[in-house]
Amino acid sequence: MTGQLPHFTAALCAGAGAWLLADGPPRRSRLLLRPTGDAGPVRTRWRWRPFGPMDARDRRVALGALAAGLLLAAWGSSPLPLLLGAALAPLAVRRRRHVRDGRAAERRRKEVVAFCASLAGEVRAGRTPVQALAAVPPEGLGERGAALRAAARYGGDIPAALGRAAGQPGAEGLRGVAACWAVAVDGGASLATGLERVAEVLRAEQAQREELRSQLAGPRATTFLLAGLPVFGLLLGAAMGVRPLEVLLHTTPGLVCLLLGAALEWAGVFWVAAIVRRAERAAS
Repeated sequence: MTGQLPHFTAALCAGAGAWLLADGPPRRSRLLLRPTGDAGPVRTRWRWRPFGPMDARDRRVALGALAAGLLLAAWGSSPLPLLLGAALAPLAVRRRRHVRDGRAAERRRKEVVAFCASLAGEVRAGRTPVQALAAVPPEGLGERGAALRAAARYGGDIPAALGRAAGQPGAEGLRGVAACWAVAVDGGASLATGLERVAEVLRAEQAQREELRSQLAGPRATTFLLAGLPVFGLLLGAAMGVRPLEVLLHTTPGLVCLLLGAALEWAGVFWVAAIVRRAERAAS
């Protein structure tokens, strides 16, 4: 059984990788492959997907976690590392998506600041607000940005379109633009002055976030250090010839130490992450 364990873990990891990569034929392909004259609805088979919709990078992250578990399972001759890698794969994908969404929100914040400054400049140059909005539409807003451009081009409700576009993470500053637009249209106030003030406030908030990010660099580095210490300990033990995985995975005291150490590791990382989140919420 022990000799067959590497083959079993390799087959299990290969099957999990194939399950991650196999997303089924796209809807367009299913429509093209249907018999002619079949106008019935396209029925898709129900799939259990704990990762949710995945792109190529999500799949690489999940497969990386499974590959790391496979290597440790083959090294320690135990399926436990592979099971642990499979359990950590959704967390790794979630972390990757969190980082991706945070970067996208930060790009939207910068684009909203540039949009406010450009729109104010167009208005001061003599264009009407609608002409200025059609000339410098906000970037990076997807379908809501397209709806805003359509409202400016075809005479739609621009403040409502701005409010809907502000619902995306990082685009909250567009609510100030919507308020300035409504006041300028209804009361005749200067739109350019209001937009310049909105841009100034958004720049100040961005500078505050950057300062907070620099101050939290230390706790974040501590989090990464805590997460990497167990791996460093395993490598150091293997270099010294004490075979740490054999002790941890094949002896009762080793399993107890492994479970206790994993619990303490998780508690430490969670505690530092909670400190960082509390500081970010207090600053916001």
